Amino acid sequence: MKREKTISYKVFLFLLFTTISFAQNTIRGQIFDNEKSPVSDVTVVLYGTDDTILSYSISDFEGNYNLKFTTTLKEVKLQIKAFNYESVIEIVTNETQTKNYTLTPSVTKLKEVIVKESSIRKKGDTLSYNVASFASEKDRTIADIIAKMPGIDVLPDGKILYQGKPINKYYIEGLDLLEGKYNLANKNLPYNQVSKVQILENHQPIKVLDSLVFSENAALNIKLKNNVSVTGQAELGVGMNPVLYEANITPLLFTKTKQILTSYQTNNIGNNINDQIKTLTLEDLIDNFDNNNEKEDWLSIQGISTPNFSEKRWLDNRSHLISMNFLQKLKNEYQLKSNISYSNDYFLQNGNTTTQYFTSLDTIRLSETKQNRLFGNNLETNLILERNSKKNYLKNKFQFKGFWDSQTGFLNQNSIQINQRLTNHFFSFNNNFKNIFTLGKQLVTFHSNISLNITPQSIIINPGQFPDFLNNGNAYEQTNQSVENKVFFTNNALSFTKALKKFSINQRVGFLYENENLDSQIFTNLILVDDVEFQNKFNWNKAKIYSQTQVQYKNESWRFDVNLPINYYNFAWNNFQDYKENKNRFVFEPRISISNEITSFWKISANYNRSYQFGNVNQLYNGYILTGYRNIQRFNSVFPEMINDGFSFGINYRNPVKSWFGSFFYTYSILQNNILYSISINQFGASELQTFRIDNERKNHNLNFKLSKYISEIKSTFTLNSSFSKSTFFQLVNNNLNEISNNNSVFELKINSEVTDKFEVELKSNVVFSKNKIQETENKLIANQLHSFNLNFYPKENHYLALKSEFLINNSFTTNVKSEFLDFLYRYTWKKKNIDFEFQLNNIFNTESYTTIAVSDFSYTETNFQLRPRQVFFKMRFSL
Repeated sequence: MKREKTISYKVFLFLLFTTISFAQNTIRGQIFDNEKSPVSDVTVVLYGTDDTILSYSISDFEGNYNLKFTTTLKEVKLQIKAFNYESVIEIVTNETQTKNYTLTPSVTKLKEVIVKESSIRKKGDTLSYNVASFASEKDRTIADIIAKMPGIDVLPDGKILYQGKPINKYYIEGLDLLEGKYNLANKNLPYNQVSKVQILENHQPIKVLDSLVFSENAALNIKLKNNVSVTGQAELGVGMNPVLYEANITPLLFTKTKQILTSYQTNNIGNNINDQIKTLTLEDLIDNFDNNNEKEDWLSIQGISTPNFSEKRWLDNRSHLISMNFLQKLKNEYQLKSNISYSNDYFLQNGNTTTQYFTSLDTIRLSETKQNRLFGNNLETNLILERNSKKNYLKNKFQFKGFWDSQTGFLNQNSIQINQRLTNHFFSFNNNFKNIFTLGKQLVTFHSNISLNITPQSIIINPGQFPDFLNNGNAYEQTNQSVENKVFFTNNALSFTKALKKFSINQRVGFLYENENLDSQIFTNLILVDDVEFQNKFNWNKAKIYSQTQVQYKNESWRFDVNLPINYYNFAWNNFQDYKENKNRFVFEPRISISNEITSFWKISANYNRSYQFGNVNQLYNGYILTGYRNIQRFNSVFPEMINDGFSFGINYRNPVKSWFGSFFYTYSILQNNILYSISINQFGASELQTFRIDNERKNHNLNFKLSKYISEIKSTFTLNSSFSKSTFFQLVNNNLNEISNNNSVFELKINSEVTDKFEVELKSNVVFSKNKIQETENKLIANQLHSFNLNFYPKENHYLALKSEFLINNSFTTNVKSEFLDFLYRYTWKKKNIDFEFQLNNIFNTESYTTIAVSDFSYTETNFQLRPRQVFFKMRFSL
């Protein structure tokens, strides 16, 4: 209790310090013409010494402007600029004040006028990027353009970040067609159909809540050039070494009332098209988490760590994807949406791994040669009825997911051949309903979510594993582990939202129930191991009654958000009906966030939250499960209870006038845990996992820094990213208690520069340092470097040449490993028919393998992964 008070006191001081450390002034007012009519789109700029811009604003339709700034100067210079009006310059005192201005008309005769639209423009909470300013001859889709925009990062899987945070929605003309799977549009929508990419800061996706419940997250909106766009692309390609193929036919239709995106894609050239149907937006990821319908893998074959660079260099695939997405506007602001995707995949992986397990007493080494074959058949369907108006909100989403996956693994360990066959299925039905309506002077929200998940999985391993454990010390031919997990889940809530001046108060009450049944058996030579230690008939029930009070405050610069959830949990479980447990917990999980927009450019934020995490089925079953050929585990029914206190502080800077974007975030968390995992590893690398009732802590520090700058004169974007993390915790390894410390540092530099109209340079440099310490023993520092350098040439109109190189350095256990890659591309564009002809020569040096090291809590794993060979490829691309 004393410790909790100390933490709360520190949080209060931290937030108080954050609040009072940044004093600011505001100059606001209205701008009129000489007929007393408001003037919009007037630029108002505030300067300090040496003409340094302190703040700026653009007047709205009512002529209002607002300048927020922080400076120690006694006086500042205010300048007003507007076309066809005389400029106004005035020295004003450094204090909060209201100043209205009347502009004098002025006509200037110009001999010649060249109008060039700004690359980046900010109006209110909307930041608009002019697509033409960032486009070059080599670009084809809007994804190519977004990756160059300052302040925006695109991760390797296509996820878009703004100022270091994932976007919460991806719109096309203000409509959410894809429900978070925006890679389908991003990688197939021709950029020449797009006029602007808009960032909607502080975006609240539900319109009826827009003035009541604020959001700190941003959305992205695609603005098209035409009201009706029939577009898309088609690609056909063939190649050699071995026989290679690619096809992509993706037509798109966008009108004011209808949006359609359909796609068929197939390839064996290393293009992972499954990335296009992953949910990526923050809002939809949260919804999926709340729906409790994500696939869980109970069993697995021994995997191979994949390289951390472009999948096209190492992914050995045979992939097919069909996706159909439809949105139709109906009467009374209703929308009907359907999203259907089916994928069929075959992946082949070949490689060698050498693993070192570190204990306080010795080091255990394990070498394995692996060949894995992964088969996937996945179907996902969504049917959605939605109304998102300023008066009310209604959304019902029915979803079905089906996974028919299987995997085979052929492994050699110390000249012993081990075969693994995994059947990995998953089926999910989910219905999510939400309705927000007005009752008197307040909003009422009813939310109901129901889901049913079934997970049948089994693995067969030859020869039999853990003979001392499972077969009285006798060698045997085959181990068979089967698992079936069934989950019923429902969450229902009612909330009331009311506005009181600048405050918004939301009171939410609800009930959650989850029932889960786990059945598992182990067979040796098809004979059941008839011992309850190796079986599970586990029944789990979780009930939660909760009440949450949320208070938000918002003015022109300050935002406060206080959440005060009170939760009552009841957990009940049994195994074979002869072992029963029941736990009740009453917890308080406060969340506090404060942000202040100091000026038009600077914003600071601070957050504190406390959360409780309790055990679930995969942390409680007490019958052994063979999760892989050398991993067997159970949890002895110790009920896990964790308390996580998290603190964060952030600074954001964005200056669209100068095209500067930057962010800094620091987070610190303390995780208190009542159990300690014990891992026993034998000389063959086989591990047994159990748990013990020992209180312990895990401390995590994370530091992130991002800075990007766009220079329009040379059409160049410069980006610098860096992050640092450190975690310390305790672990039982081979019955010895070890204090472990993990440290990771990442540095990344990206440059995209159009040196001339015929020459462009792209540079990306990424360096990752990893190191761990066990007790007083520091293990070797591991460095992974990836440097890419691309040269793009435009010798004549319609001709494009590119040299793309990658250089990798990784220090292994004994030496540094270097890998070099070089690709060549030539493209000719037949402008009249809008057709591209491409010739590609990939992996010119024919680099056959890649070696990397992964650092985990108490082990280093060196992986040598077989890459794709040199290949020649021909492609035709049509714009539809």
